[in-house]
Amino acid sequence: MALTKINIAELSLNPFDLIGKQWLLVSAGDEHKWNTMTASWGGVGVIWGKPAATCYIRRSRYTKEFVDNAEYFTLTFLQNGHRDALNRMGTKSGREIDKMHDSGLTPVFVEGQPTFAEAALVLVCQKRCVSDITPESILHTETLERWYAEPDYHTMYIGEIVAAYQG
Repeated sequence: MALTKINIAELSLNPFDLIGKQWLLVSAGDEHKWNTMTASWGGVGVIWGKPAATCYIRRSRYTKEFVDNAEYFTLTFLQNGHRDALNRMGTKSGREIDKMHDSGLTPVFVEGQPTFAEAALVLVCQKRCVSDITPESILHTETLERWYAEPDYHTMYIGEIVAAYQG
């Protein structure tokens, strides 16, 4: 199935279901070298008058190096039936295996950015803001205890959604 460019402003979606329950893939890099990871944290909306998405990546993740070094990243929401691939992408490191090809998914590029042919929705995001989450910025100790027992904090990325594709 081919990916078709759409107008993101005409799309209706439930971010709580799409991100929190179905999960997504965060990818960055180029056709020579790129990486992807599963995420279940993020958001979509309007920031600075533009359609935008946020994603959060722990400092230890290999994909973070690619997002940090790129101007763009993609958020890919897969069609139903790919939970095994999402689990693999979330538990195996691209430092150790070629998970983009070993996942059973088909890597493709849109707008020069990595994604997968099995996508239901792809958001191509241009980085607009990068902010580290620190222990001092977290206001509730239960959040620190639950999510940061190991001090592997997240970096928040805000990206302007510059293109969207549906599968």
